[in-house]
Amino acid sequence: MKKSIVLLGIVSSLCFSNLLVAQETPSNEDLLKRIETLEAEKAKPKEWDASFYGWVRTEYNFDSRQSAYSREFQLNLFPLDEKRDANGKDINAAGGSNFLAITSRVGIRFKGPDVWGAKASGNIEADFFGNTELNKTASGSGSMGLLRLRHATATLSWPKTSVTFGQTWYPTVILDVFPGVANFNSGIMFNPFGWAGQIKVAQKITPDLTLSIVAYKDREFQTANAAGASVNSATFNSSIPTFHGQLQYKTKTVTTGIGAEYQSLKPVIESAGLVSTETVNSDMYFGYFKYANEKIITKLYGITGGNMYHLVMLGGFAGYTESNGQESYQPTKTTSAWIDVASANPKVAPGLFFGYSKNNGVDTGYKNLYVRGASGPRIINDLWRASARVDFKQNKFNVSPEIEYTAAKWGDINTEAKAQNNIKDVGNLRAMVKVMYSF
Repeated sequence: MKKSIVLLGIVSSLCFSNLLVAQETPSNEDLLKRIETLEAEKAKPKEWDASFYGWVRTEYNFDSRQSAYSREFQLNLFPLDEKRDANGKDINAAGGSNFLAITSRVGIRFKGPDVWGAKASGNIEADFFGNTELNKTASGSGSMGLLRLRHATATLSWPKTSVTFGQTWYPTVILDVFPGVANFNSGIMFNPFGWAGQIKVAQKITPDLTLSIVAYKDREFQTANAAGASVNSATFNSSIPTFHGQLQYKTKTVTTGIGAEYQSLKPVIESAGLVSTETVNSDMYFGYFKYANEKIITKLYGITGGNMYHLVMLGGFAGYTESNGQESYQPTKTTSAWIDVASANPKVAPGLFFGYSKNNGVDTGYKNLYVRGASGPRIINDLWRASARVDFKQNKFNVSPEIEYTAAKWGDINTEAKAQNNIKDVGNLRAMVKVMYSF
């Protein structure tokens, strides 16, 4: 009797369990519906998406001569002219070195829902280079080591047209045709550099040919300050932006293009106690070419024009005294070109760079000079740089030693703002190592 009761209990339990399992186990039809729902969720585009990027970058630099530089030797421009002491020794023949990580960088790329039928995306990027030099007095420390805004843009992209607004590279900076040097100067003094607030419209004429129109205002890098001007007042005072046009042809192996730019700046609103309407008007023309395959990358760039101070290049503008005592302005002219050839090897890639820049002066009769590359009665006639590097790359890690030599020809300023007499050739040898880990 007891065995029968126990057996009946076991059978009842099994039946009840099977009933529960049958109730909880979904049918094949339910499983298919669930799978379809999950697949639909995966296929559905994300309304918002964001990704972080950046790098930790450290450089050790050694210079054989004093140079025009910023951020404690981090960014070298050109070697300084001879400066003789009472014994006839050149004070600027002294070297220097430093170890810095202020070019480390962080950024975020993001995209959101479509806007007026266009794909919407954006980018914000900063580094720790700061906007001002360390103050050499006890009154302040500048902004070196603090966050500096590099890029802040939003872009709307249709199939053939895109509109970008915010702060980003000057339109003369072509990222596909950019010097591959290890030095943070990235070809500065020969290749344009800097960021500006702007709006850019790019129109695809064919799948390989794009026309870009840009209107921008100088921000971090500006023109020189005339007498009575404050920082960047020439840009603020101007009622119109700088206008830029560029035509670019790009395929898998070739990138080439030409462009032009017109800028009208108003250095001051008052001169000689009177309202000033004087402007410094300049135009500029440039072209570039890149060829790349699985073995070699070759890049060339050339630019010529007036008042290219804001592009961190030689030149600026000159001031002339008018009959009413006010100052009028004319741009000084500069021509520059460079070439960069490098291996495309993904592990070990040697490279060579050479750049040349020429001060073409200005019309005679000027009173004041507001230019880069002048000091007192002396001015640079021309400037060249040669460098050799090797990039050792492993995944996201990169070590790049580089040797660089920059030479400048200084002379007494003549009536055309060129170097004429007492010419001196000076040069700076920079040896550096860059270590970078990207994410």
